[in-house]
Amino acid sequence: MIDVSQLYKRYGAVEALRGFDFEARDGQITGLLGPNGAGKTTALRSLCALIRPDRGQMKIDDIDPMADPVAARRRLGVVPDRVGHYERLSVREHLHYFGRLHGLSRKQRDQRIEDLVEALGMREIIDRPTKGFSQGQRVKLSLAEAVLHQPRNLILDEPSVGLDVMSTRALRGVLRDLRDDGHCVVFSSHIMQEVTALCDRIVVMVAGRAVAAGSPADICRLTGEPVLEDAFVKLTGEEGIAA
Repeated sequence: MIDVSQLYKRYGAVEALRGFDFEARDGQITGLLGPNGAGKTTALRSLCALIRPDRGQMKIDDIDPMADPVAARRRLGVVPDRVGHYERLSVREHLHYFGRLHGLSRKQRDQRIEDLVEALGMREIIDRPTKGFSQGQRVKLSLAEAVLHQPRNLILDEPSVGLDVMSTRALRGVLRDLRDDGHCVVFSSHIMQEVTALCDRIVVMVAGRAVAAGSPADICRLTGEPVLEDAFVKLTGEEGIAA
């Protein structure tokens, strides 16, 4: 479970977070939804202990990532918005490297890699260097790295950007399986179909604050709009959101 209370972060004159409150529960997929510049990435990077907020409280399974970032990261898997890999290393070599960083034995790494190759459909690329990979292949590898150590909590920042239809469907299947196994899954997006298809709960973020939270149906009822995209526009004033 992830819990954020009254998070503030300023960059010079810009207030990226202004008392942001957020909760993501075990056994649910929670969508962090907001226009560009709303503060979504700042909030997620704070949870990953990559940014230190000015004030506020954060807990990942009751662990404060600022007080004990190593313990918090053991409970957390992250798929960042910008994916980078070592071009000369194969998928298998990347996963062994990440497994060693998380303290997994060779036997544990071999088993987890085999499980993930099957789950993510990576058999054809497992021993290929990552140079020349498509965006879908890179996202699959990043997801495998994030869940290799079987964290209870998973954060994904715009994971489906640039993915084709089949890769998007595979990603959805993996996230639903994690949810059904009791994991806490959080992903940020402004693509309405993705949010509607996946999320049990949504937090709508505007200008560094949460302005609404609930199921997609709850958000529609709150705004009096039958379609989530229209509800989002009413809450944020944003036009031209990808649909």
